[in-house]
Amino acid sequence: MRNILFFLMLLIGPSCMASRVDTLAIQSKALNNITKCVVIVPDSYERYKDSVFPVVFVLHGYTGDYSNWVKKVSDFKDYADQFQMILVCPDGKNSWYFDSKADAGGNYETYISGELPAYIDNHFRTKPGKDFRSICGLSMGGHGALYLAFRHQDVFGAAGSMSGVLDLMPFKNKYNIESIIGDTSVAAMEQHSDLQIAANNRISIPVIIDCGIDDPFIGVNRAMHAKLIELKIPHDYIERFGGHTWKYWGNAIGYQLMFFRKRFDVMGGGIK
Repeated sequence: MRNILFFLMLLIGPSCMASRVDTLAIQSKALNNITKCVVIVPDSYERYKDSVFPVVFVLHGYTGDYSNWVKKVSDFKDYADQFQMILVCPDGKNSWYFDSKADAGGNYETYISGELPAYIDNHFRTKPGKDFRSICGLSMGGHGALYLAFRHQDVFGAAGSMSGVLDLMPFKNKYNIESIIGDTSVAAMEQHSDLQIAANNRISIPVIIDCGIDDPFIGVNRAMHAKLIELKIPHDYIERFGGHTWKYWGNAIGYQLMFFRKRFDVMGGGIK
């Protein structure tokens, strides 16, 4: 019956349902401050009080904030209904989602890989466990999503990047990267860069990577694709016409969430 219910919701589509968008103010120990976060729950969350849902964390890019996805992609909130999942958009400021060496209140890796998932599980009806928790993002957030997922494969069961800066080495003198890491050495940079992390660690979670052919970061995305093939790490890789724009990401996010939805279904993550 529950599987039939989920199937009917996909057929009905988001136009007949209304997801709920909340902006939370969370007191974070890792950040030593109050931080904001958008949480979107599907319509069925309120209508079926005993149901539980998988969760996808969606990260913003450099100079962005927690509200970007809702404000800049008009149908973003509808995906919560379409794919029957909880969407969480945290604020990462310009942190690159690292634990900062320069700012004691800038431990964004600790916050998003530990503190925030625990908060969401405690305050919402989630389907617990890494198999029902995924993470994706755009640009800086694309790097952040893979960085966090690769380093915390016990927390996130799948990861996705859109236009991600997947190799930091060519950009180490830009975007405040060196000051956050606090070390300009090649070794330190490689410890924080997705391409090198993938090369030096066993990656066992599903990954999806998407980048436009006119994007300035297409080169590092192709390099990551080649490296994952070399390492025989299964992943989905997409190139399409488009650049580093919200038009591109507004289209790409649907593919990412569908990828995660299929993963949740395989792991038994339908409505319950």
